[in-house]
This record gives sequence, structure tokens and C-alpha cells, in this order.
Amino acid sequence: MLKLLARYREPLLVGVLLAWPLIGYLTRGHRGREPNVLDRAVLWLSTPVQAGLKRGIDGVGDSLRGYVALRGAHEEAAECRSALSVSQAELNALKEMEAENLRLKAMLDYTTASVDQEIVARVVGLNPSAQFLSIRIDRGEDHGVRSGMPVVTPEGVVGQVVRAVGNSADVMLLTDPSSHVAGVLQRTRVRATLSGTGGGRRLAVELVRRDQDVKEGDLVVTAGTDGIFPRGVRLGTVRSAERPSTGMFLKGTLDPAVDLSRVEEVLVIPVGMGLPEASLRGVPR
Repeated sequence: MLKLLARYREPLLVGVLLAWPLIGYLTRGHRGREPNVLDRAVLWLSTPVQAGLKRGIDGVGDSLRGYVALRGAHEEAAECRSALSVSQAELNALKEMEAENLRLKAMLDYTTASVDQEIVARVVGLNPSAQFLSIRIDRGEDHGVRSGMPVVTPEGVVGQVVRAVGNSADVMLLTDPSSHVAGVLQRTRVRATLSGTGGGRRLAVELVRRDQDVKEGDLVVTAGTDGIFPRGVRLGTVRSAERPSTGMFLKGTLDPAVDLSRVEEVLVIPVGMGLPEASLRGVPR
């Protein structure tokens, strides 16, 4: 036996060396090989690199996802702003229509209570020069508007037509320096002449004796004696009434009943067809 082993010693040794790894793999392969010193060194060196690469990859992924989300949010915000602008424009249009409907309703109520057939007109132009304060309306001779007709709103007097052509007319405002209207204080029935001062804001109370009963806040309406305006239309309220120590007449100012800077629709009353020449003195032709 020993001779046999000695004779085949080398092949047996080779076979054992080849079989030993196989036996070790079969017995411990399911658990994996225990890391040796070299394996441990490689793992120690590669772990930080692997962690850094992982963080970098995760960071790039998060950045890409954040960019996509941010871009989507910007596009959504732009769409929201556009929709909001459209909604605001529609809301403003509705508010304008509502305001116009209220004004027209007030005019309709005024014309229903009136005897005359007023002509409804829209303001399409403004002449704010100090020499001639006027507005232009979109109704003229073709619609029955004539020079000399008074122009009002439900709140009070606006002015009078001084020029009319086919499809438009010019209206001299109550505050024009050439405007003179006969008025009466509603409380005391004191008569006065209301003249434009040219500033577009107030009227001058003229030809009222200084001993007459005139107080701040008194309402003044048209007297109907000037051949232009019908009786009882609001002119405004007395702002001040000063009685100088000398002279026959007091010095007063009147706030117009109508804010002439904001008039958009007016009513032309088909009366006062003959405008006195004196009231047109100084009016451009």
C-alpha cells in the first residue's frame, strides 16, 4: 500500500489540491467566502467612493426632478396669470356695463316722469380750454338736436347746445365763462343769476342783494325765466355767501349739482329752441 502511495504520490497530491477548493465551495459556497485582507482593503477604499457617487447621482436626479417640477409650476403660474387677466378684463367690462345700465335706468326714470321727449346722447369729446368749456355729444340735427336746447342729467343741469350738425353737437358747459342761467333758491325763493367762472368747478352767484336770506348749503334750481332751461332743474348748492361792507350785492359761489368732469351720458331737452343772442356772446362760431 505504501509502495502504491509512493508510486502515485504526485498525481494524488495534484488531485487533492484540485479537490480541496471544490469541497470548500460545496460546503461553504452558499454562505460566501470570508473576505480576506485584500478584500477588506478594497472594500475600505471603495466604500467612500461608492457613497460619493451615490450622493452625486441622487443629487442630479433630485435636481432634474426639481427642474421639471419648477418648470411645470412656472408654466402653471403663467396660465393662472393669463386666466386672471382675462377674468379681470371681463369683470371690469361687467362693472362698466352695470354702471352704464344704472345711469341709463336713472335717465329712463327721469324721462318717464318728464313731459318732454328728451334725446339721450353719449359724450364723445371734450374741449377743456379756459376760453370755451364744452363737450361733444353723438346726437345732432339728424336726431332733432338744435342750438339752444338745454342739456341735463337726472342729477341736474349740464349746459346748453351751442352748435349742432348732422350726427353731433357741441354743448357749452354750465361752468363756461359765457354761461348765465337764471336760478332760484329753493328754500327762500330768492332769485339769482348763476355764471360760469371758467375753472370747471364752481359757479358765481350774482345779482343777489346783500340783505337777502342766502346760506351755505342752500339748493338752487333753475327759475325757468331765461327762455332756455325749464323750471325746477337742479343747479347746485351754495358753497359760500359773503356780504361785503360796501356794495349792493353779496358775493357767493355755487357747487354744481353735476360733476361735469365725469359726465358720460346726457339728456337733450327739446325746448328753448331760440337761444338768446346775449347768451351766445363770446361763444366761438
